[in-house]
Amino acid sequence: MALYELFSHPAERGYRAGLCSKAALFLLLAAALTYIPPLLVAFRSHGFWPQRSSYEEQPSVRFLHQVLLVALLAPEPGGFLAWSTFPAFNRLQGDRLRIPLVSTREEDSNYDGKPDMLHFKLELPLQPEEHVVGLQLLLTFSYQLHRMSTFVMQSMAYLQASYAVPGAQVYVNGELRLQQRQPLSYRGLDTRYNVSVINGTSPFAWDYDLTRIIAAYQERNVTTVLSVPNPVWLVGRATEAPFVVDAVIRYPLEVIAYRPGFWEMVKFAWIQYVSILLIFLWAFDRIKRFVFQNQVVTTIPVPVLAPGELQKEHLA
Repeated sequence: MALYELFSHPAERGYRAGLCSKAALFLLLAAALTYIPPLLVAFRSHGFWPQRSSYEEQPSVRFLHQVLLVALLAPEPGGFLAWSTFPAFNRLQGDRLRIPLVSTREEDSNYDGKPDMLHFKLELPLQPEEHVVGLQLLLTFSYQLHRMSTFVMQSMAYLQASYAVPGAQVYVNGELRLQQRQPLSYRGLDTRYNVSVINGTSPFAWDYDLTRIIAAYQERNVTTVLSVPNPVWLVGRATEAPFVVDAVIRYPLEVIAYRPGFWEMVKFAWIQYVSILLIFLWAFDRIKRFVFQNQVVTTIPVPVLAPGELQKEHLA
C-alpha cells in the first residue's frame, strides 16, 4: 500500500544559555543589527521625513473691483492718461485724469460656488489726436484656500503692454497663477498677506508708484501673477472710438505646496522603515538559525513541546 504525506508541521528546538553567555551577547548584537541599520538606511536615502508635500485645490478668488490704469500716449513724449478706483490717486492726476467705462463679470462655469474666470472690459475715451501705444493695468483680488490651512490674502494681476503702432484694443486671455517661495502650513489660519496691495487712502503720490507697489508685492512669499501667453494688440481705431481693454482672467486649479504635519511625516517614515526592516528580519533569522544549529556559540539544545504535549508530560 502506497503511503502519502497527509500533514506536516515544523519541529521546534530551543537553545538555552545564561544571560551573560556568548549566545546572549550574540542575540543582543543581532537585534541591534536588525533594527538600527534599516533606520539609518531609510534616513540616509533622503525623503524619510518629508518637509514638503502638495495637493490640488480650486482657489476661491474674488475680484475686489480695484483698478489702476496708466495709458501711454503718442506722439507726445512721456504723455499718459491715468485713472483708478482710488479717489486720492485721481486727485493727483490733474488734467491727466480720464474716466473710463468699466464693466466686469465673474463666471462660475462648473457651478461649484467658486468663480472660474473674470470678464473685464475697460473703454478709455480719447481725443482724436490722442493715440495709445502702451498701457499698465493693475487689478486686485481676494485669494483664499481652505482645504488644508485657511489661507487668505489680497493679491493682484499686473498687465503691461507697449507697442510701436498705436492701438485700438488689447485683448488678453490668461490665468491668475499662484506662486510660492515657501510652502504653506498644513493647518490653522494664515492672514499675513491679507492686506491691501495699494494703500488707497494715502494722499501721497509715491504710494501709487507702480515700481514701489510691485517691489513691495514681490517681497511676499506667496503671490499671484497674471500669465498671458499671447496678448493681442489690435490697431485701426476710429477717430471717436475709445481705446478698449478686453480681458478674460481665469482662476485655474492649483497645486499647493505645504509642510506636512507630524503624523503625516510618521506615516511616510514608517512605511520606508518597515519595508527595509523586513529584509533585515529575514536575513538575520537565517543567520541566527545557522549560528545556533551549528553551535557556533555554546548552547544546550532542547525540544520545544506543543501545549498538548507539554500537558501530557506534566501528567506523566
